[in-house]
Amino acid sequence: MSYRRLEITKCGGPEVLRIVEETSLPEPAKDEVRVKVLATGAAFTDIMIREGMYPEIKQKPPFTIGYDMVGVVDKIGEGVEKFKSGQRVADLMVIGACSEYVCVSADRLTLVPDELDAGEAVSLVLSYVTAYQMLNRIAEVKSGQRVLIHGAGGAVGTAMIQLSVLKDLEIYGTASKSKHELVSSLGAVPIDYQNEDYSDRLRSLANKGIDAVFDPIGGDNLKRSFSVLGHSGKLVSYGFYDSVLGKGGNIPLDFLRLKLWNIFPNHRSTSFYSIGATRKNHPDWFSEDLTTLFGLLKDGRISPVIGLRVPMNKATEAYELIEKANVNGKVIIEVA
Repeated sequence: MSYRRLEITKCGGPEVLRIVEETSLPEPAKDEVRVKVLATGAAFTDIMIREGMYPEIKQKPPFTIGYDMVGVVDKIGEGVEKFKSGQRVADLMVIGACSEYVCVSADRLTLVPDELDAGEAVSLVLSYVTAYQMLNRIAEVKSGQRVLIHGAGGAVGTAMIQLSVLKDLEIYGTASKSKHELVSSLGAVPIDYQNEDYSDRLRSLANKGIDAVFDPIGGDNLKRSFSVLGHSGKLVSYGFYDSVLGKGGNIPLDFLRLKLWNIFPNHRSTSFYSIGATRKNHPDWFSEDLTTLFGLLKDGRISPVIGLRVPMNKATEAYELIEKANVNGKVIIEVA
């Protein structure tokens, strides 16, 4: 039996993606499970990996792209007792998820409630876990505090707004004008970063400063983000959008800035968040937090914003839209 997967042939732009057809299914090794993938998310992180700019990936192309997945257990490897065929499961694979079949170590998988839509469920695996952990594990925000969310109309941004509402926070979000209606409807005050200085706007809206800023942009934006923090405020950096797209910024310099700002006695602090590194350092957190989020989705307390669903053969177009920031919320690749 054959199956398809989406491969990066070399580091580069969207043109390096191709669909490969394999002639036989992968076989699960000891302690592994074979999963028939239903859906994976397309994210800016995948673009960093495709461009060869994601520090956690040492493997050289060609390899299968795909950061997260939700699927159905198809075959059990020797020694696996935790799962059985037919159960729905999720994982944060980092690479390899955009494939009709994958083999995954059983201890990495999290059960998915059967009643959840696969696209909505996979939206939680990367975007919502990222937002949840930055809010609760890294910044440790408290009810009533003020937060600034950059990229508020994107996948992580919309997730963070919804989770911030549940914590009763005062929420501000930068976004292009076309996404303001969405940002406002979710519960945040939108700020047009393209046509106004958000630091000036925030001085009038929150004159005591911001308690936590979440910045995926990097470069010079980090300095502006740090400048709007109030006393004991925290900047959480989690990406390098400008550097990856050649809009300025330097990734090593960004890391250096974050470290230096923590040395200075300024009553403010910084952190860099990586979901992969956090999972490695705190292996119990990921499944625990994802299970919590599945419960919130099941109870209707969160509702992922899905801007686009495409089949695997339209994945290249989806990534191009993400690079141009021309889609609201999450992009789902429907694999099965």
